Amino acid sequence: QVQLVESGGGLVQAGGSLRLSCAASGRTFGSYAMGWFRQAPGKEREFVATINWSGGSTYYADSVKGRFTISRDNAKNTVYLQMNSLKPEDTAVYYCAARIGAYSGSSYSEEYNYWGQGTQVTVSS
Repeated sequence: QVQLVESGGGLVQAGGSLRLSCAASGRTFGSYAMGWFRQAPGKEREFVATINWSGGSTYYADSVKGRFTISRDNAKNTVYLQMNSLKPEDTAVYYCAARIGAYSGSSYSEEYNYWGQGTQVTVSS
């Protein structure tokens, strides 16, 4: 069993920055990949970024590439999403997810076993 708790969401103006955190507990954090997804009102959940078990490999959705950075601190059991140059279209509930049993990341939500409760990010124009 893995518990994931996101934090760091909020309201920010376009062009601003936020850093999301996701604290994990319950399993050896450095043994599995992590991902961030988001869901805007009336839309399906979409992939944002993923990171492998060590942090040495990352992958991003085209819509956030160059603006967002995913990272992890295995000593702190935490994964981060640094979001810069935010746009109104980034407004969504952001979820972190754990891919237990896999060292590499994935952009497919169905390949993740555990999910956090989500944190709201709102970008005003």
